[in-house]
Amino acid sequence: MQISFAFALGQLVVGVISPFAGMIADKFGSGKTLFIGILMSLIGCMLLPLSTNPISISISLGIISALGAGLAGLPIILASVNRLVPADKSGMAFGIVNAGQSLGQLIIAPIAGLVIVNFGWITFIYVLCFTFLLVLPFSAILKTQTRRTASKKEGDLNLFDTLSIAFKTPSYIYLVSGFFVCGFHVWFIGTHMPGVIAVCGLPPTVSGWSLGLIGLFNIVGSLFAGWYISRHSMKFFLSCIYFARCIIVLLFLLSPKDVASVLIFSIALGFTYFSVIPATAGLIGKMFGAKFLATLFGFAMFSHQIGGFLGAYLGGFFYDLNGDYTVVWLLDAGLAVFAALIHLPIKERLVYEEALST
Repeated sequence: MQISFAFALGQLVVGVISPFAGMIADKFGSGKTLFIGILMSLIGCMLLPLSTNPISISISLGIISALGAGLAGLPIILASVNRLVPADKSGMAFGIVNAGQSLGQLIIAPIAGLVIVNFGWITFIYVLCFTFLLVLPFSAILKTQTRRTASKKEGDLNLFDTLSIAFKTPSYIYLVSGFFVCGFHVWFIGTHMPGVIAVCGLPPTVSGWSLGLIGLFNIVGSLFAGWYISRHSMKFFLSCIYFARCIIVLLFLLSPKDVASVLIFSIALGFTYFSVIPATAGLIGKMFGAKFLATLFGFAMFSHQIGGFLGAYLGGFFYDLNGDYTVVWLLDAGLAVFAALIHLPIKERLVYEEALST
């Protein structure tokens, strides 16, 4: 219960800090922000073995480590990559970064299990701390260097002008609203998939296979997303992915709850799991340019984490109420349709000139 609360608190902290992390990165550079974030994650991990009560666990895991994760999160990394690569290559670059995130999870999960079983969880925490030390120097690679030249109007606008324009731009509001649905979806699945499999009467090992397949095919989906959005419409891709999630969920509800259907569901779900991230970041860059991408994507991530908190919480709430997850699955499918529709009116073009002329 203590660990669960600390993780839930951490999700909210990551969401709250993401916009501010973006502002810091846009002001002082991605490299410095990433360095501080990785260092805070390292400190939080080092304090965890010394945490012996709910308050200290919440501080080390739910606040310090979460602040570090927010400061070294995807908005900062993708914004830095967006500045370093040509505009026509950014979509593919975002897909590769997103796939790298999943690959890291796939690699670290079995290592964590092996170390914990043989040497205990404290030893794994020290292994994790050593990993943070290894990656700390790489933050220098993503120091703020811009290979693009901003348009004159983009260059003239400060952060607060940009935020004012963004929150008056329907396309940005639609995009952020859709990302809320993504958070609801992935955190409901990530938190409750083992419970779903238990309700189906399947052994716990199926849960490990399911989550592993989701992670593996998320790599495939992320790379495909990067390739597709580099050549075609980003909003159409997002609309299709969200609609596909609805179909996948409904087919799973109607299918027999055996091992084969769970694994097929996991493969299909994995392909759509985080594949919306490259297109979401790409659309923000296309609408507002590279200058304040970290901040604007940070606000989208805040929306994502609120959705994630509700997905995780409502999954448990309705399970306690009804003894199964059917209501949440249907809610998830309905939200996916909403997200599919709300992306269609988005205008895929730079909005500065349009906003400043009105």
